Amino acid sequence: MIASLLPTLKDLQLPLRLRLWDGSDIDIGPSPSVTLVIRDPQLVAQLARPSLDLLGTAYVEGLIDLQGPVDEVIRIGDTITRVLGEDNMPLPTREAHDKATDAEAISYHYDLSNAFYQLWLDRDMVYSCAYFETGDEDLEQAQQAKLRHLCRKLRLKPGERLLDVGCGWGGLARYAAREFGVQVHGITLSQQQLELGRERVAAEGLAGQVTLELMDYRDLPRDGRFDKVVSVGMFEHVGHVNLPLYCQRLFDAVRPGGLVMNHGITARHTDGRPVGHGAGEFIDRYVFPHGELPHLVNISGSISDAGLEIVDVESLRLHYARTLEFWSARLEANLEQARQLVPERALRIWRLYLAGCAYGFRHNWINLHQILASKPHADGSHELPWSRADLYR
Repeated sequence: MIASLLPTLKDLQLPLRLRLWDGSDIDIGPSPSVTLVIRDPQLVAQLARPSLDLLGTAYVEGLIDLQGPVDEVIRIGDTITRVLGEDNMPLPTREAHDKATDAEAISYHYDLSNAFYQLWLDRDMVYSCAYFETGDEDLEQAQQAKLRHLCRKLRLKPGERLLDVGCGWGGLARYAAREFGVQVHGITLSQQQLELGRERVAAEGLAGQVTLELMDYRDLPRDGRFDKVVSVGMFEHVGHVNLPLYCQRLFDAVRPGGLVMNHGITARHTDGRPVGHGAGEFIDRYVFPHGELPHLVNISGSISDAGLEIVDVESLRLHYARTLEFWSARLEANLEQARQLVPERALRIWRLYLAGCAYGFRHNWINLHQILASKPHADGSHELPWSRADLYR
């Protein structure tokens, strides 16, 4: 079977070496930089119609090993699946998310190990797209710039009340309290994030300004008590079916005249179908169970239908590609330490996930948008300045 694949593979001239279960090597192209070690001969038949899901699953489950730079592994895998595979992109899922399902999915991803995340995130553990004002910043600088960018877009003022929906380890909450003088209430479904977030709030002496709570967005107060609302990396977990409810809860939480910022990953296709060539299936199975990416049109529609007025939209696709490249490089530089913190299977998942998502954002498979909305006053007025000039001073 392997012999029938070789002519097509060799036509691609990829820097790839196949190492078979009997120890023999086959060079697919000149100067191989990546070695694909096939441990299970039964896998060869499936390689005739490969997908990124098939290759990723085989690696995670130990049926193959991958040796070489992980970004090259992803590039070569994509090339092979495009030539030999079929891209039958499935219709988007429409799961009925409930509180128990969402809590379990969040715990699976975010409660893996705080120490593991600390290996490759910035010092504030900001687990979302950074913002590169010039493109020359390092990760720490770009994440601080992202936090500043969000706070400036929200026009935060001292003494205002900010709700942070999906607050993670509290990096944004602490930054907003420290640098803009606001009162912040953050919610998360991750117990490990909550515990470390509270520790860091106390360590920075911000307990009088920042409170963090384990709470589902469906249980948010509906009395408009907050001046501003920010939600970063959250609506990806909500599900298509629940987007209207999610946006309604944000509307209900903010006062008239207040602002709501949604920052999240969006689908390339308007029907919200998963990323092609099996990448979406891999992510759903191993990385973000029950995650669903809406297109900008769909999330914008739900925001508008809830009664919020969209006033600004910004794409940060290439910013996220660069962010993920930083994360992937930092994890690759600390693999031995990572193996002491998480099981080998989990480490394999995260290596493919970070490098694969960097590749996907770079090649326009998915996008990321910041969507700023205002809750108009009864007379239709709002409290934004006439232009964006204040953002760039």
